Amino acid sequence: MYHVVVGIDDDEDHALACVRAVANLPGEASEKEVTLIHSFTNNPSGASATQIHSVRKAGEFLEEHGIEFDVNESSGDPAEVIIEFADEEDADLIVTAGRKRSPAGKALFGSVTQTVILNSDRPVMVTGATK
Repeated sequence: MYHVVVGIDDDEDHALACVRAVANLPGEASEKEVTLIHSFTNNPSGASATQIHSVRKAGEFLEEHGIEFDVNESSGDPAEVIIEFADEEDADLIVTAGRKRSPAGKALFGSVTQTVILNSDRPVMVTGATK
């Protein structure tokens, strides 16, 4: 069995691309354990991660494919949250979705995926959104 940590943002296409990639990993569904992580950077309404549409859709996909999962919510910098959680849980793989940004956009706004890749000592799989 291996443990996969999936960073989920608010984008449903990104979330589904990530969980599809997990479902397509070698091995049976019963050999995969997934933690969906959503980190709130601003949550004035006090929503929980399971109320976020993209998290719900990712969970539904995993359920349909018989993959065991749980949801972790946090607040703060998403990249730091993902890396710290993966380290604490001794995860085997981190999965996150990339997004198309210009080099200037990456320099100005940063990138959660880029930060995870550069700062994690675990394997990182980057998916693209598919329609």
